[in-house]
Amino acid sequence: MSLQVGLNIVEGVWPLPQTFISSTERYTLNPQAFYFGYRRESAAQEGCSVLDAAFKRYFSLIFPDCSDKLQFSEDKPFTVEIDVGSQDCESYPNEVSSERYNLSVSAGQAYLKAKTVWGALRGLETFSQLVYQDEMGSYFVNKTDIKDFPRFRYRGILLDTSRHYLPVQAILKTLDAMAYSKFNVFHWHIVDDPSFPYQSRTFPDLSSKGAFHPMTHIYTQSDVRRVISYARMRGIRVLPEFDSPGHTKSWGKGQLDLLTPCYRGGTPSGTFGPVNPALPSTYWFMTSLFKEVSSLFPDTYIHLGGDEVDFSCWRSNPYIRTFMQKMGFGVDFPKLEAFYIEKIVNITSALNKTSVVWQEVFDNYKQRSSLSIVEVWKHGCYLCEVRRVVKAGLRVILASPWYLDQPGPTYDWARYYNVWPLAFTGTEEQKRLVLGGEVCMWGEYVDAANLSPRLWPRASAAAERLWSDGKQTSSVEKALPRLLDFRCKLLRRGIQAEPLNVGHCKHEYQGV
Repeated sequence: MSLQVGLNIVEGVWPLPQTFISSTERYTLNPQAFYFGYRRESAAQEGCSVLDAAFKRYFSLIFPDCSDKLQFSEDKPFTVEIDVGSQDCESYPNEVSSERYNLSVSAGQAYLKAKTVWGALRGLETFSQLVYQDEMGSYFVNKTDIKDFPRFRYRGILLDTSRHYLPVQAILKTLDAMAYSKFNVFHWHIVDDPSFPYQSRTFPDLSSKGAFHPMTHIYTQSDVRRVISYARMRGIRVLPEFDSPGHTKSWGKGQLDLLTPCYRGGTPSGTFGPVNPALPSTYWFMTSLFKEVSSLFPDTYIHLGGDEVDFSCWRSNPYIRTFMQKMGFGVDFPKLEAFYIEKIVNITSALNKTSVVWQEVFDNYKQRSSLSIVEVWKHGCYLCEVRRVVKAGLRVILASPWYLDQPGPTYDWARYYNVWPLAFTGTEEQKRLVLGGEVCMWGEYVDAANLSPRLWPRASAAAERLWSDGKQTSSVEKALPRLLDFRCKLLRRGIQAEPLNVGHCKHEYQGV
């Protein structure tokens, strides 16, 4: 890779492309003589909803001080020509969607070639970051050749909307920032113990009784569709999580007999524990709920949770113990959890969904052949955990090094940058089972007031690790100037990204 940076030339693109050759030869851009268009032989033509919307969006991002209503100019026009190999404009991105693109910038034009519209979106983002202004406010772009593709196909951000409700607008803002960093999966941890904000049509009491407020702190079906549509236009998948059997206290408020009654001294204590795995009604309810969820969320993945199940309530309940004896489980409560998870996996598999589970399920589940994807989250030797999972032949999403919900100094971005998901001893086949990773933003101490500054630009460090070639991005010192530049781009685009060190941006954040 050759990256030449001269006076008034941007530090580069974040995340770093796989091959990036840039020279000091530069071309002036006039917003009044700048056009996006389709190459004649492109499979996508006028009317491709994803790209047509992207052209308008990126014109405003490239020329933030200009109206999107172009006026006539006598200057020679500069055209960004798009050549897309397949017509998938009305589909959704999925786990095998190609994001590869080639971008060439020369005098009078940029040529962007991609196999899919999702790759074209990544190329448009890259082009937008190549444009810069001089002190007089004139716009320039340098002669550039880029061949790019992601290192990992799963690059996610988890938001927790149960512990603190996040307004839809805050989620949409996060999706914008994700697109700027080339994240491609929004993992929506939509419900948990504190609240159940998802408004179910089949079981309306779940939110009317389980949300913080039944009117103001819920996500309607329309809200969910809006998020999914907004994400699709940015090439981002939406992966819903309905975590059970633990983390379900809010579920029990609107669904009687779902949770396990806890006992003390042989009598009910009035408190409740995890989902009751011994009742047939549990699986009827789950079948109905996941049928609705599967019809609303188009992605083929669904996260079933399965983490941090407290066995003490199950242990206290005489009916649970009797059920376990009948099933031959003895007093093996991890086996009871595995029994429940297998039922839920079978329910979602019948709905043509691929299940994702937290790593406790892998630890407790002996019939691993029915599992598909394990998310590693426990702290410690994360590479040891990844290696354990792939040796069993299962796919992995790595999360444990990228928990950003706890406050910390912004300069610890290097800690998230220096994560190497494939640095374990294993075969190439095993390493191909590592799908990628995700940044987790849990909601105990995070709401809309501090979400963006806590995420950005630290999450962008993980984004480069998951997108870019590891050898080219092994130096924190070389990455810092580019991340500083990218943080300033985020500010100008309205993202409240925290400063990395002492200094300033030419365009400080002015929004709210």
